[in-house]
Amino acid sequence: MFGWEFPPYSRGGLGTACYGLTKGMSKKNIDVIFVLPKGKKAEESSHVDLIVTDNLYIDNKRLRFRKIDSLLCSYMTPEEYSSSLKKLSQKYGSDYADSIYGKDLFEEVERYSEKAKVIANFEDFDVIHAHDWMTYKAGIKAKQVSGKPLVVHVHATDFDRTGGHPNQYVYDIERAGMHAADRVIAVSNYTKNMVVNNYGISPEKVKVVHNGIYMKDNNYNYAFKKDITQNDKIVLFLGRITLQKGPDYFIESAKRVLDFMPNVKFMVAGSGDMYSRMIERAAELGIGNKFLFTGHLSGEDINRAYQMADLYVMPSVSEPFGITPLEALKNDTPVLISKQSGVSEVLANALKVDFWDINEMTNKILSALNYNNMSETLANEGKKEIGNLSWDTAAEKCIDVYNEIVR
Repeated sequence: MFGWEFPPYSRGGLGTACYGLTKGMSKKNIDVIFVLPKGKKAEESSHVDLIVTDNLYIDNKRLRFRKIDSLLCSYMTPEEYSSSLKKLSQKYGSDYADSIYGKDLFEEVERYSEKAKVIANFEDFDVIHAHDWMTYKAGIKAKQVSGKPLVVHVHATDFDRTGGHPNQYVYDIERAGMHAADRVIAVSNYTKNMVVNNYGISPEKVKVVHNGIYMKDNNYNYAFKKDITQNDKIVLFLGRITLQKGPDYFIESAKRVLDFMPNVKFMVAGSGDMYSRMIERAAELGIGNKFLFTGHLSGEDINRAYQMADLYVMPSVSEPFGITPLEALKNDTPVLISKQSGVSEVLANALKVDFWDINEMTNKILSALNYNNMSETLANEGKKEIGNLSWDTAAEKCIDVYNEIVR
């Protein structure tokens, strides 16, 4: 299995999905070798054999490990890679950086795929499972040298990440991976339609496996943060602050909510390329004092944020699935989600709105904050509903896909 992040070193839902799937597979006696393009040891990987590609060298046809820093990280853009490479060159010199790393993000992805060929030559496995575009080339090369079947798992496409204007290089890798694969797993019917319509993949080749969640209750006696009082209502946005996630629609709606309910505070938890712009926009609208920008949260702080909130809002422009609403419901917080999301296919007990409809988003936020009985019903029934969405079930469906293609 090739991935690009694994808890606790995760920036988004892909790491959560990889952990959940591998944990579920381990319960079914499936051995997983998980390959990562970076050198940090995951603290939650006891159920998988974790191989880090930038620690790899070969000695007498055996795998050994050595730390070779990699600049590749999850959800990285070409601009972020160039920035990281520039900083490294300034610190150690361009000769050092150029001798180790790819000149750009795509060359670094190529380096990762070359190491995949080495692993495929010397590991014993039955099927290759590649998660998202950065690993598709690795999956293709592993298939070429091993002859083993390939599954590519589409958690998002570049159409989702860029608002319908994909990077041509990324699109080409995605398309090549999907066509080379023996099966394509999509996280929702929404994503399956994207794959079929935009990448020319036969519908029969694509299997839908919805994401899941582990139902473990978390209860905290949290202290209210500065500027939040017991009388304030709290509306939460938690996720990467990027175009795909719709944070700009969240802020525009917040302005209208405050026109009717001044005792509301809006918490924005996460980081991303729109972070500074969102702070500036809140100030422009004169509501900066009503916003709390926490930056990236991890671990138990995420659950605390959910539990502090009266409503969780996911206004994504294009969301292949969306695990965060499940996490919010697990923490007894009702959710408002965009109709342009895969999770809307499996959640009946949620408020739903088109991401662009600021008026309707405002109306539904106000309803959730004003009508306690409705909010409690959404939270209680939604929590019951997600009890049927387990990672064990998702893992079983992936295993069924393996069994279809393994000869």
